Amino acid sequence: MEISATGKIEKKGFGLGVWALVTQEGKTYELYQPPSELCKPISQVKIEGKIREDIMTAAMIGKVLEVTSFSIESP
Repeated sequence: MEISATGKIEKKGFGLGVWALVTQEGKTYELYQPPSELCKPISQVKIEGKIREDIMTAAMIGKVLEVTSFSIESP
């Protein structure tokens, strides 16, 4: 399933943690193999991607989102 969402990038989970998109609506998506530009806290980003139902992760913080494109926006 393809989605487009706007929100912020946060580090979530235990240990090394994972990078996640937290949308303006409060939904959390775990980023699957995110580009290096998204591996830091970002206050506002728009991401387009694909929900990966075929992947399970140890973090289990939300659905897994494979990023196909993104734009970092000014807050």
